[in-house]
Amino acid sequence: MITLGSLFDGIGGFPLAAVNNGITPIWASEIESFPIEVTKIRFPDMIHVGDITKLKGDKLPPVDIITGGSPCQDLSVAGKRAGLAGERSGLFMEQIRITKEMRYKDGREGKANHLIRPRYFVWENVPGAFSSTEGEDFKAVLEETARIADSNVSIPRPAGGIWKPAGSILGYEFTIAWRVLDAQYWGVAQRRKRIFLVADFGGHTAPKILFEQESLFGNT
Repeated sequence: MITLGSLFDGIGGFPLAAVNNGITPIWASEIESFPIEVTKIRFPDMIHVGDITKLKGDKLPPVDIITGGSPCQDLSVAGKRAGLAGERSGLFMEQIRITKEMRYKDGREGKANHLIRPRYFVWENVPGAFSSTEGEDFKAVLEETARIADSNVSIPRPAGGIWKPAGSILGYEFTIAWRVLDAQYWGVAQRRKRIFLVADFGGHTAPKILFEQESLFGNT
């Protein structure tokens, strides 16, 4: 059984995707009361663990995948562009912290790298993250995500300093891939572009997850 923990859960978008693909959502972190009531009805077996800032990764039930769409207001082109230094979008670092704590606890048992949980990390946000703080915010997102697997990683800015809407990073034992997807191509009656970033801390599957053509047409 593949399991999932959902941070910044909202009304359970990632858990819904999970159950539609044979993945079991174990727990969710959300602080708004109405979304919590929605997900309690739709995912009655999912545990609600509360405020992300008060969570400890080594105390949470271990999961194979951690997902999160950290608040985007400080990254959006429609916002004040405070970037990751902003109070809301800076919560991304809580997702990093919890993932590190969980992997550290699971890895103390001497498991092989590809067996340490969570193996997969998913982050979703607005395309404004590419240009926020002149591109430094997305560089920080990539570096902090990579440092979950390798604390010595440093990621350079791309040629010309402008982040492309899709890309990948190949590490020694990990991979990161990102891609902008538009909801209008997935049955939603509006243009709604979002960055989806996937990290595989135990292998080289992240680009396959986002870029293999079969996955776009229902082949999970």
